[in-house]
Amino acid sequence: MKLMSVNIGKEQTLARPGKTEQTGIFKHPVSGPVQVTGQGIPGDFIGDKKNHGGPDQAFYVYGWDDYEWWAAQLGQEMQPCLFGENLTIEGLQSAQFNIGDRLRIGEAVLEVTAPRIPCGTLAGRMNIPPFTKQFRLAERPGLYCRVIHEGSIQVGDPVSVEKYTGETVSLLETMRDYYEPDLTEVSIRRFLAAPIAIRLRKKKEEQLGL
Repeated sequence: MKLMSVNIGKEQTLARPGKTEQTGIFKHPVSGPVQVTGQGIPGDFIGDKKNHGGPDQAFYVYGWDDYEWWAAQLGQEMQPCLFGENLTIEGLQSAQFNIGDRLRIGEAVLEVTAPRIPCGTLAGRMNIPPFTKQFRLAERPGLYCRVIHEGSIQVGDPVSVEKYTGETVSLLETMRDYYEPDLTEVSIRRFLAAPIAIRLRKKKEEQLGL
């Protein structure tokens, strides 16, 4: 795999039915070395901080292989950063990942924490009203990641994967559980044993009554 594009978004206004919002989803590729920090890429705007950003969702990663699938489905040309990801990686298919898997890119190491759950901002960005449902059913969610090791990255860097060896859940299990949660104690504790994102951990602890 190879780092195909590094993308940063400035604050922009997105008009949606009945509302407007400030968002960083309209990203653009940048050239040259970029510093990876525990909070993401310096200068990348996060609009909805309740659901996006923070140390456990510092980076959103999407695979070019998944984009090629979308190009065939939608009948349109796709481009890096269209879904608002920070990193576009050639050869990556998000459905193959588990929570806790790590990506080594340049000097940086990222760890998978959660799938992307589609929202109205993504549908507005695509200008396709039913895209939230389409994205869910496609099960090609991309990867939210925390930063394990900071450092410099740049387009063209090779990307390697280190599979998580502890008890974990797959990215697709995590996505499906968001919509149809299994509230048995065994299932909840399975998720809590994995290195899931803080937001999901809090939700699972509440389901367990902690």
